Amino acid sequence: MFVSVTAADVTPATSETRGVSPAVLIAVLSTVGVVVSLMQTLVIPIIPSLPGLLNTSASNASWVVTATLLAGAVSTPIAGKLGDMFGKRLVLVANLGFMIVGSVICASFSSLLPEIVGRSLQGAAVGAIPLGISIMRDELPAEKVGGAMAVMSATLGVGGAVGLPFAAVIAQNANWHMLFWTAAGLGALCAVLVFVFVPESPVRTPSKFDFGGAVGLSIALLTLLIGITKGADWGWASASILGLFAVSLASFLLWGFYELRQSSPLVDLRVSARPRVLFTNLASIAVGFALYGMSLTFPQLLMAPTATGYGFGLSMVAAGLAMAPGGVVMMLLSPVSARLSAKKGPKLTLALGSAVIGLGYLFAVLLMDSVWQIVVAGIIVAGGVGLAYAAMPALIMGAVPITETAAANGLNSLMRSVGTSTSAAVMGVVLAHMTMQLGPHVLPSREGFHAAFYIAIAGAVVAIVLTACIPIRKTDQR
Repeated sequence: MFVSVTAADVTPATSETRGVSPAVLIAVLSTVGVVVSLMQTLVIPIIPSLPGLLNTSASNASWVVTATLLAGAVSTPIAGKLGDMFGKRLVLVANLGFMIVGSVICASFSSLLPEIVGRSLQGAAVGAIPLGISIMRDELPAEKVGGAMAVMSATLGVGGAVGLPFAAVIAQNANWHMLFWTAAGLGALCAVLVFVFVPESPVRTPSKFDFGGAVGLSIALLTLLIGITKGADWGWASASILGLFAVSLASFLLWGFYELRQSSPLVDLRVSARPRVLFTNLASIAVGFALYGMSLTFPQLLMAPTATGYGFGLSMVAAGLAMAPGGVVMMLLSPVSARLSAKKGPKLTLALGSAVIGLGYLFAVLLMDSVWQIVVAGIIVAGGVGLAYAAMPALIMGAVPITETAAANGLNSLMRSVGTSTSAAVMGVVLAHMTMQLGPHVLPSREGFHAAFYIAIAGAVVAIVLTACIPIRKTDQR
């Protein structure tokens, strides 16, 4: 049994009124966020070994990584809409169920197809993060919402940062299947914690599920992201890639035309077109683009042979540990971002975070001659991401109805994923073409890393410009 509410008449019961302290609720949902985002970096330590482990080609093995990205992009807005309709806790537990099943499948097989299926199910759990943000808005006292949403939003970056050393230690000391058994155990623990400590929100939006919108958006996103992630492998000017982009563009146009004519659309494009929402989402793409430069380049720098003249020859575990402080800083700065947003506004916080990201990459351009310099650059970039990511939910929540918070946060998370996917493609091409020869090996050159850093700086500048376009006055909620 649920109640239908609107933004005008909602006075949600807080978690305290249901016997759960706000601190416990925040801790549980943040833990879920970190565990879910771990899935993005879970297989990075075994990527070079995947073709042999799965008895397939390197090109085919890359789908083990790509499948997670694609499934996350497609499922996030759908999970948000289902959460608004049927209950956010229910859909959150279902997402964790997908992750558990996917992890068990990956742990139980050693062939390509089951691994792709399992990794797709793991990726479907990414929708838990925007759902958690929306639960916090529904359940927490007003004075705690800002800080809690900031922490939850930052878990998307934190999990990716700490996931690298976490996965590397397991991969280096145990059978690779143990990565997935560990993920299944963490998913089960999170599901139990959510079931026990997270109350179901009374805020619902009863309506028919927009299957046509879900199918249309899935086609548009899949063709776009496959084109982006496979462009370097298949050739950017190849008929396959150009065809994918053409199908994506046509699908987005038809999908938008269809959604505008639905009474209960998957994505309310009229709300999404509000300047505050639109420019926040566009800035999210740019921030996600800038963020991924660190994930792609810094570990390669740290692990590159010393004979390159710029590398440090670290192991995967050592490189992961060197990147881990960034994840800690990201989490620590989340409440700082919330307080700054409360005093000066989330727009300023988002702009400041974007500027700090750019400064971190500039530091890397000027100083990349020792491990500590790369660590410091990573901390600066991560600090900027923590500030920026934590400010985004506040901007979104101030511009959408309370009955659409999960869907709106899901769309914002999707925009970040589009940014990171695009960054992976662009910077991958740069590093693949600006190379040096070291014996029989071809490695990215110092100039290639510098070019990647400058591209990331450009992404941060674009984020600042887009943030400047966000209206300061909150748009009216419906």
